[in-house]
Amino acid sequence: MAEKAKGTTANAAEIVDTSAKSVAPRTELEIRKSNEAIGLRVVSGRLTLLNRKVFNVLMYHAQRIRKLGQDAPIDTPAAQKYFWVPLSVLARNASYDSRDMQFLREQISEMQDIKLLLETDRQWTSERLIASVTFVNPKGLHSRTGQVWVGFAFPPEVHESVMQPETYTRLSIHYQGLLKSGTALALYELCRRYATNPSKLTSTYSVEHWYGLLTGNPVPEKAEDLPEYKYFKRDVLKNAIAEVNRVTDIDVELIEHKLGRRVQQLQFRVEFKPDTQQESRAPFTIDLTLLEKLMGLGMSQHEASNVIGEYPDEKIGQALAVVDARVNSANGGPIHSKVAYLRWALKSEAKLPDKKTGPRLKTGSAAEGPTLLERFLTARAKLALDVFTEMDAEQRSATFEQFKAQASGKVPALEKALDKGVTRTALSLWYADALWGEPTVESLSHFADKNQMLM
Repeated sequence: MAEKAKGTTANAAEIVDTSAKSVAPRTELEIRKSNEAIGLRVVSGRLTLLNRKVFNVLMYHAQRIRKLGQDAPIDTPAAQKYFWVPLSVLARNASYDSRDMQFLREQISEMQDIKLLLETDRQWTSERLIASVTFVNPKGLHSRTGQVWVGFAFPPEVHESVMQPETYTRLSIHYQGLLKSGTALALYELCRRYATNPSKLTSTYSVEHWYGLLTGNPVPEKAEDLPEYKYFKRDVLKNAIAEVNRVTDIDVELIEHKLGRRVQQLQFRVEFKPDTQQESRAPFTIDLTLLEKLMGLGMSQHEASNVIGEYPDEKIGQALAVVDARVNSANGGPIHSKVAYLRWALKSEAKLPDKKTGPRLKTGSAAEGPTLLERFLTARAKLALDVFTEMDAEQRSATFEQFKAQASGKVPALEKALDKGVTRTALSLWYADALWGEPTVESLSHFADKNQMLM
C-alpha cells in the first residue's frame, strides 16, 4: 500500500464529536445522514468508493463545525461561506493513506460533476453533490510549509439535508473505513437504515433501481445496456453482501422476487449482529499505483477501485502480469477487451506458465481416449468462453460479429447462441484460438503438469 500521509499538525489530531456524548469510543466518528441522502440517485457523473467516503467525512465535519466560516485560514468575505477542515484531517478520516494529495484534490473537485435527484413525497429536486470547493494554504499552495485547508459548500437542498435532517440514520465512519468497495459501502448504508425497522426488511425495488443505488452509476435508459442479472448478482451483489457481513455490525441477506423465472425485484433482510464490538482492523486504503495500472487497461476509476477492494494486491499484480504477457505474446490476435481478460485472470487463478522444458508428450490414440492436445483445447475453450462473458455487452456483440463473419453456415443471434451446444463450442474454440493462437510446447507442458498428465 502507499505510504501514510505526513505533515499533520497538532490541531489536526484525532477529532472527536463532543456534541454527541452518547457516542462511546473516543475515536468514533458518527454522522447523521438523512434517509433521502442514503438512497442517492445519480443522473450524471459517478459515485466511487473514495468520493462516497469523502462526502460522508465532509458531512461529519459540517455537522461538527455547524458554522460557515469557522476556522477560515484566510480573511475574505468568500471564505465566510465555506466550511473549513485541514486536508490532512479529511484524508485521514476518509482512510486515504497516500502522500498524493493532488489525486485527492481531484477527487473532491470531481464531486461537483455528480448530479443527483432528491425526491420525497412532497418535493423533487435536481442538485449537485457539492456546490463549491476551494483549497487554501496561507503560505502558498506550492509551498512546502504551512497547511492546506479545504473549504466546501453544499447546494441549498443538500445543505439542508446535511444540517437539518428530518429523518436520519446514524452511521459510523469506522465501518466505512473498513469497507473496500463503493458497492459495499452503498449497501451498508442502505441496509443499516432498516436495521432498527420492526420488519428488518428494506424497501422492495426493481433490479434496475438497485443497480443505480449500489453502483453509483446513472441507470441506462435502454434495458439492454444494463448487465444481465446473473452477472450483476455475481459481480456486485454477492461481493458486496459478503463484505458487509464480514466487517460491519449488521448481517444482510438477499431476497429475490420473481415473475415466472425472471428476477424482477430485490430487497434485503437486515439484522444487527449479536456482538457489535468488532475486532480491531486497519482501515482499507487504495494503492494508487495499482489504480493507475488498472485504469490504464481501460477500467473506470470506479471499476478499478472495486477490483482493488475485492482482491489482494498480490493477486491483482499477478493478473496484470498475465495480461501483460498475453499482450506482448507473438501468438494469437489482438485482445478485444483487456478489462475482460484481467477479470478472467483474477477469477480463474491464471498464472504465468513456468519457464522450463516440458515433458515428453504422448500423442495417444482413439482407444486411449482424448489426446493431451484435445484435452488442452477443450479446457482452453472453456476459459475463452469465460473471458467472453466477462466483456461488457457492446464488446461481446462486436466480438460475436467477428465470429459470425468467419463461421460457415447460419449462426443464431447472440442471446440464443450461448444456449446452443454446437454454436457455443464453435465460438469457444474460435475465441480461444483468437486469444492464444496455436498451442505451444510450453503451454501444453504447463497444462499437463498442472493436471498431472505427465506421460
